[in-house]
Amino acid sequence: MPRHSPLTRAVSAPQRPARRRLPSILAALAILAAPGAGAFDAAPPLLPAQGTVQGTVQALFSPWQDVEGALVAAIGEGRRSIHVQAFAFTSRALAAALIAAHRRGLRVEVLADRGQAERLVSSRLPQLAAAGIPVALEVRYAAAHNKILLIDAEEDSPTVITGSYNFTWSAQARNAENVLILRGQRELAGAYLDNWRRHRADAVPWRDYLRIED
Repeated sequence: MPRHSPLTRAVSAPQRPARRRLPSILAALAILAAPGAGAFDAAPPLLPAQGTVQGTVQALFSPWQDVEGALVAAIGEGRRSIHVQAFAFTSRALAAALIAAHRRGLRVEVLADRGQAERLVSSRLPQLAAAGIPVALEVRYAAAHNKILLIDAEEDSPTVITGSYNFTWSAQARNAENVLILRGQRELAGAYLDNWRRHRADAVPWRDYLRIED
């Protein structure tokens, strides 16, 4: 059996890993070739400058402040609707608050990252879906990394909650996170709701994706 020189081995060795990477490379090329790939929407119009914006802004920081309690309280203030975008969702308190809002008659809808829904055994998404809350999984993105609560987004006094804070125990107790609670800013709420609806149009209903039978 012929022997290969060190140079021959050094040159030929990378070929096998390259073949293993081929499916990933082809998948990336398919994404780049997809319609609209690489194209951006026009920049949105500027919202009114500080001083003319109505409403209030509240900044909270974990672990120093009770962010989870503030979110539960905000959900409890809802009167018409709550729209959620979540990356990871394991918080029992937030799940209970959303279920309570649903039972009070609010329209509650949840979008969540597919990967986290598949990996987290402590995910609260099954609990929300079982309670009758529409849950959909975002499958288009490598990570659907939004963490947003829109409360009464179409009403006169909406609330927008956003920041780095995942809806998890770790976000409150172990991580350094930030949250903004913006109340009474209708134009901002409208922009966030439009974006939520755009994401929902691409998402897959929970039961369709996971094939859970009623």
